[in-house]
Amino acid sequence: MSNPDHKSKKRRETPEPFEQEACDRSVKPYTGYSDETPVVSDQAALYEISQPSLFEEKIYARPIELESRRYIGNKAKLTDWIISTIASHAQDSHSFCDIFAGTGAVANRAIDIFDHVIINDFLYSNNTIYHAFFGPGNWDCDKLQDIVSNYNRINPKNLDENYFSINFGGKFYEHGLSKLIGFIRQDIENMRPDLSDKEYHILIASLIYSIDRLANTVGHFDAYIKKPIREQALNMRLIDAKSYDYVEIHRCDSNQLARNIEADIVYIDPPYNSRQYCRFYHLYETLVKWDCPRLYGVALKPKPENMSLYCTSKAADAFMDLVSNINARYLAVSYNNTYQSKSKSSENKIRLEEIKKILDMCGETTIYEHSHAAFNAGKTEFENHKEILFITEIDAERKSKSFPTLLCRR
Repeated sequence: MSNPDHKSKKRRETPEPFEQEACDRSVKPYTGYSDETPVVSDQAALYEISQPSLFEEKIYARPIELESRRYIGNKAKLTDWIISTIASHAQDSHSFCDIFAGTGAVANRAIDIFDHVIINDFLYSNNTIYHAFFGPGNWDCDKLQDIVSNYNRINPKNLDENYFSINFGGKFYEHGLSKLIGFIRQDIENMRPDLSDKEYHILIASLIYSIDRLANTVGHFDAYIKKPIREQALNMRLIDAKSYDYVEIHRCDSNQLARNIEADIVYIDPPYNSRQYCRFYHLYETLVKWDCPRLYGVALKPKPENMSLYCTSKAADAFMDLVSNINARYLAVSYNNTYQSKSKSSENKIRLEEIKKILDMCGETTIYEHSHAAFNAGKTEFENHKEILFITEIDAERKSKSFPTLLCRR
């Protein structure tokens, strides 16, 4: 069955599942290991005989919401304030771009209001999550639920070691659980010819969300807790997937994307401190790409990639380049006052005064404030923490005079 017409004002309708031949759900051996690495040999022994209770089936049938994930800088509790403030200030706006989308929480709220929404982030894991939650496409809900139910019946004790368990077992995840995670990820890859792109993204995103709170961490993968991990069961659930034909998804460097898009409102929430998101969430990047990279150091990270200038001393220059090349009527910039943090790594690379000065070069800027208890994965103390929202109405003449050496578009 084809998707409904999403051009109507009624939002968030889940498309009917379409009829498709049942996919091959048999367990296939992972062929990417070396000869020394064992693979699954006895498929019949993988599954437990016992079935989940009706109560468990009801609980685990509920889809996982987008905001359920732990993430540094998560704006889930601020989205209503951010979007309502922007919508009130920038009236008669129809298009919205979240150019550093992160978890996608702000874009998720914007989808309810605007006719066209652009979502961008440089991380592979976030991009997969956007395609799963928002991207257009068809999927068979019953088929995916059957696949997930089969995964939940697997006994990890009957699984052989795999890339994920060898590297992350007993560290970031309990060892048996890590075997199951690696097995599921490879099984999804094996099934890819029998899955639509939407189904593929939904399964990977569902795996990420289902294991997020089982990680032996404080909310990111820069380090793991060096204590014994109790045995944990995986109760995998599907995410709350939707499909929108007016959502545009990118995985680009934000400063480059700014040169190639236009929107009435561009929302900007870059990383402001030295914590590189690609390093904090390297495990999810590896899980999504599934390229089995060589890992380094205690935190078992691959070689650096997608490093952000916004986490360095060049942050202010990067921000100026970004705003000077954006083609929009309004700029909305989120900022918080962690520059007073006692932690050096939490200290902002751009000061509030710098942002205000750069935005004033583009037009008239209004500042809004909102008290907020930030998500804190460490011991950093944030006293009198506030979320600050700058909204700048672009003055094309002022902007072109402020950046005479740049090709600022009107």
